[in-house]
Amino acid sequence: MQINFIGKRNFTFTISGILFITALFFLFVFGLKPGMDFTGGSLLEVSFSNNRPEVTQVRELVQSMNFGTVVVQTTDNNGVIIKTKFLTEEEHQNLLSNLRTNFENEESKVLEQRFETIGSSVSSSLRNRSFTAIITVCIGIILFIAYAFRKVSRPVASWKYGAVAVVGLVHNIVITAGVFAILGKFAGVEVDTAFVVALLTVLGYSVNDTIVVFDRIRENLIKHSVDDFSSLVNKAINDTIARSINTTLTTLLALSALYFFGGVTIKNFSLALIIGIFLGAYSSIFVASPLLVVWHNWDEKRRNK
Repeated sequence: MQINFIGKRNFTFTISGILFITALFFLFVFGLKPGMDFTGGSLLEVSFSNNRPEVTQVRELVQSMNFGTVVVQTTDNNGVIIKTKFLTEEEHQNLLSNLRTNFENEESKVLEQRFETIGSSVSSSLRNRSFTAIITVCIGIILFIAYAFRKVSRPVASWKYGAVAVVGLVHNIVITAGVFAILGKFAGVEVDTAFVVALLTVLGYSVNDTIVVFDRIRENLIKHSVDDFSSLVNKAINDTIARSINTTLTTLLALSALYFFGGVTIKNFSLALIIGIFLGAYSSIFVASPLLVVWHNWDEKRRNK
């Protein structure tokens, strides 16, 4: 049985449009909350041999030292991570001393696990390189797909496959970033270089899903006539949907295990991948392929005028 995905494109476009516009709204209103990688600052991780204090207690202590905005997170090894503005060595030692004075006793010792600092110039460079990396990947995808589909330039030009794939990628990236803008505003979730790595991974995974459908379209164009491009694309989606669902579900199961049972430091990374990869499977079926048909129909109407 063939499901008419293309015939339902107006409904799925509406859903995608609402999600995309909502995500853009939150990105402009709230913005992403940059982590230390992008703002610069210091990170101190300490562990407690017994009876780790409450996060609120640690936060109140650090805030009383006038270090500005403070982020305190728990770790799985009975410790906490404290992120602050850039600290001098004297301030670092003073913070460590205060932690030991307030929380150390005969039964529980405060042990320093690591102390890292990132300067503003380094964070600015990371920010610029992250943006450049994402733009470069998108351009590379258009060029690669245009080359791969160069032998099927009818009825749709080969470069349009790449352009449509990138539209799907932008859809996935913006919605994922929009979710993190909301989480940053209401849950204090920060984005760092791991988040950028997750977005780049989503780009690769999403375009892989889309290419599978496009490759089946290419095969059908070679084997069959192109009298009804819409039906041909719909057949390609139906031929590949089982593969898309199976690979996406197995990937999401692994990522869910990382999110729920992995360390604190990879939770946001895993969450970004879960959202992005789900959207990648969705967009390859409901956004990129139907958009290719819409573009083709629009070109046909323009030629017939």
